[in-house]
Amino acid sequence: MPALTLYSRLGCHLCEQAESHLKALAFTFQVVDVDTDPLLKARYGQDVPVLASGGRVLGKGAFSRSRLSQIKLLLLRETRTQPDSPG
Repeated sequence: MPALTLYSRLGCHLCEQAESHLKALAFTFQVVDVDTDPLLKARYGQDVPVLASGGRVLGKGAFSRSRLSQIKLLLLRETRTQPDSPG
Protein backbone atom coordinates (compact mmCIF):
# COMPACT_ATOMS: atom_id res chain seq x y z
CA MET A 1 0.00 0.00 0.00
CA PRO A 2 1.38 3.44 -0.86
CA ALA A 3 2.55 5.92 1.73
CA LEU A 4 0.06 8.74 2.13
CA THR A 5 0.25 12.43 2.96
CA LEU A 6 -2.09 14.09 5.44
CA TYR A 7 -2.23 17.81 4.73
CA SER A 8 -3.01 19.43 8.05
CA ARG A 9 -2.52 22.48 10.22
CA LEU A 10 -1.78 23.08 13.88
CA GLY A 11 -4.82 23.49 16.09
CA CYS A 12 -7.19 21.74 13.68
CA HIS A 13 -9.25 19.22 15.66
CA LEU A 14 -10.39 17.40 12.49
CA CYS A 15 -6.74 17.05 11.47
CA GLU A 16 -5.80 15.64 14.88
CA GLN A 17 -8.72 13.22 14.71
CA ALA A 18 -7.73 12.08 11.20
CA GLU A 19 -4.13 11.53 12.32
CA SER A 20 -5.29 9.48 15.30
CA HIS A 21 -7.56 7.31 13.13
CA LEU A 22 -4.82 6.81 10.52
CA LYS A 23 -2.46 5.58 13.24
CA ALA A 24 -5.11 3.27 14.71
CA LEU A 25 -5.70 1.72 11.29
CA ALA A 26 -1.93 1.25 10.67
CA PHE A 27 -1.66 3.54 7.67
CA THR A 28 1.80 4.66 6.55
CA PHE A 29 1.62 8.43 6.22
CA GLN A 30 3.39 11.72 6.77
CA VAL A 31 1.81 14.88 8.10
CA VAL A 32 2.47 18.12 6.21
CA ASP A 33 1.47 21.46 7.73
CA VAL A 34 -0.08 23.49 4.90
CA ASP A 35 0.67 26.75 6.72
CA THR A 36 4.42 26.25 6.17
CA ASP A 37 4.12 26.56 2.38
CA PRO A 38 2.13 29.28 0.58
CA LEU A 39 1.32 26.97 -2.36
CA LEU A 40 0.00 24.22 -0.10
CA LYS A 41 -1.93 26.76 1.94
CA ALA A 42 -3.57 28.09 -1.22
CA ARG A 43 -4.33 24.58 -2.51
CA TYR A 44 -5.52 22.84 0.67
CA GLY A 45 -5.85 25.51 3.36
CA GLN A 46 -9.66 25.69 3.29
CA ASP A 47 -10.10 21.91 3.05
CA VAL A 48 -7.84 20.42 5.74
CA PRO A 49 -7.49 17.70 6.59
CA VAL A 50 -6.74 16.38 3.11
CA LEU A 51 -5.51 12.84 2.54
CA ALA A 52 -3.48 12.27 -0.62
CA SER A 53 -1.47 9.59 -2.37
CA GLY A 54 1.07 11.27 -4.61
CA GLY A 55 -0.90 13.91 -6.51
CA ARG A 56 -4.22 12.11 -6.02
CA VAL A 57 -6.56 13.48 -3.35
CA LEU A 58 -8.30 10.59 -1.58
CA GLY A 59 -10.54 12.74 0.58
CA LYS A 60 -11.05 16.05 2.34
CA GLY A 61 -12.68 17.09 5.60
CA ALA A 62 -13.70 14.82 8.47
CA PHE A 63 -12.30 11.28 8.40
CA SER A 64 -14.10 8.70 10.51
CA ARG A 65 -12.54 5.29 11.06
CA SER A 66 -15.20 3.87 8.79
CA ARG A 67 -14.32 6.25 5.96
CA LEU A 68 -10.62 5.55 6.36
CA SER A 69 -11.28 1.80 6.39
CA GLN A 70 -13.06 2.17 3.04
CA ILE A 71 -10.11 4.15 1.65
CA LYS A 72 -7.72 1.46 2.91
CA LEU A 73 -9.74 -1.29 1.21
CA LEU A 74 -9.75 0.69 -2.04
CA LEU A 75 -5.97 1.18 -1.90
CA LEU A 76 -5.36 -2.49 -1.09
CA ARG A 77 -7.54 -3.57 -4.02
CA GLU A 78 -5.71 -1.18 -6.35
CA THR A 79 -2.36 -2.48 -5.14
CA ARG A 80 -3.41 -6.08 -5.78
CA THR A 81 -4.70 -5.37 -9.28
CA GLN A 82 -1.63 -3.48 -10.49
CA PRO A 83 0.56 -5.56 -12.81
CA ASP A 84 4.07 -6.33 -11.65
CA SER A 85 6.63 -4.06 -13.17
CA PRO A 86 9.24 -5.69 -15.40
CA GLY A 87 12.52 -6.09 -13.65
